[in-house]
Amino acid sequence: MNHKINAKKLNRSTSHRLALLRNLSAQLITHERITTTLPKAKALRPYVEKLISLAKRGGSDAEKLTAIRVAASKLNNDRVVTQKLFGELRERYASRNGGYTRILKINNRIGDNTPMALIELVDRKAVVAEAAAPAENAEK
Repeated sequence: MNHKINAKKLNRSTSHRLALLRNLSAQLITHERITTTLPKAKALRPYVEKLISLAKRGGSDAEKLTAIRVAASKLNNDRVVTQKLFGELRERYASRNGGYTRILKINNRIGDNTPMALIELVDRKAVVAEAAAPAENAEK
């Protein structure tokens, strides 16, 4: 029976698995789209979605500061990633109630035939299109 099993172990020790999730989540928040193996993407999804929900939470300054500190500890105290999480991503997903990430299966890796996946933040294309629109108008 698999009662009370919350996450896949990914054949790693606890510290290695947590370091992997921290690094992958920092890269996903920074680049908004990464390619990784399918099991890693499935393990990463709840980790990142909880971080985005944490960024959205907090009304008073004390609650917001606590949320920032908790998120920073889960992102290896990376200031740039934490600022993006609590700035840009918090505003983008303010009206959304979950489902911040999307996993797309892609071709298997050539060397060992491992199933690969592309994990990205939703509403990413709309943001990229808006950023490109002023550049096109400037050229005209």
